[in-house]
Amino acid sequence: MSDDVDLEFFVGLERAVWDALVAGDAEADAACLSEDFLGVYPSGFSGRSGHSRQLANGPTVAAYRIMHARILTVAPGHVLLAYLAAYRRPGSDRDEAMYVSSLWSDRDGGWRNVFSQDTPVAAAGSVV
Repeated sequence: MSDDVDLEFFVGLERAVWDALVAGDAEADAACLSEDFLGVYPSGFSGRSGHSRQLANGPTVAAYRIMHARILTVAPGHVLLAYLAAYRRPGSDRDEAMYVSSLWSDRDGGWRNVFSQDTPVAAAGSVV
């Protein structure tokens, strides 16, 4: 597989998570994450249920862009996707941005996100 094909495939997987946040779809969000998912965020740690529970009151993202994506094959069946995400919250006119690292693993015949870490960017500007 070429790097370009791999990169687009994993960006597509990541978009499924973001699209669930835009739709407020907790079930679609959970389907992307492994049962033992670990998220590391400025607010602390989160598991799969905590990540999906954030959608209990509807969408948490109104718009987003994934930029400067790159991948690193950690081991066969395990790929780290790192990128800059620009996004806007529902009802906000302010853009936010963060660097994201997501570890995807091929488990039970499908790719699942097993780890994600978000690092906020100090001043996002208008990037969405």
